[in-house]
Amino acid sequence: MSTILIADDEARIRRLVSDFLKRDGHSILEAADGREAMQILENRRPGLDLAILDVMMPGMDGFEVLRELRAQERSDKHLPVMMLTARAEDADQVRGLEDGADDYVTKPFSPIVLAARVRTLLKREGRAAAPVEQLGQLSINELRREVLVSGKPVDLTPKEYELLIYFKNNRSIALSRESILNAVWGYDYFGDLRTVDTHVKKLRAKLGDCGSMIETVRGYGYRFEG
Repeated sequence: MSTILIADDEARIRRLVSDFLKRDGHSILEAADGREAMQILENRRPGLDLAILDVMMPGMDGFEVLRELRAQERSDKHLPVMMLTARAEDADQVRGLEDGADDYVTKPFSPIVLAARVRTLLKREGRAAAPVEQLGQLSINELRREVLVSGKPVDLTPKEYELLIYFKNNRSIALSRESILNAVWGYDYFGDLRTVDTHVKKLRAKLGDCGSMIETVRGYGYRFEG
């Protein structure tokens, strides 16, 4: 689909984001610091569709990379940039947006939410098609965050929606409760595994007949058969 640069000095963050974006069909380039990111941007920019830049990187921080990128690019060659950082202060977000960032995500984050924001940003820039999937009587439009069962809208909470998207993106795969918790609630979430069971029960109920798509894998977790 698209080629995306992930620049972050934490290898586990790069791997986490990369794994989720690859599931959406994207090609991934990685940089471990700001200078490496800048080198990739200079050499590969015509083939890039999006850059995800961590703010706190050695060599050059994300703000410096962003400013240098915007200073070099032509007005008709705008590259969407998403800033990824643990700094949640309003002043930092304003600074990033004023420097030319297109979106701003703070850590810890849900990988599913980040992947959805990537799809939205690419669509806004005209670099991706609207992902609408029809699974029997279940219809999912991720850009609109709309779920329909037999043509009728289903009112899901944010976490129920993210849970459904995670299941949908991992069809026919047995998913442990731990992996579901990490993916939907975030890698820094330390809640009880029963949280997963509670949300699955509510999601099944709201999906009605389509709730049977979420199968229980006894003693392990769940599997989505759509």
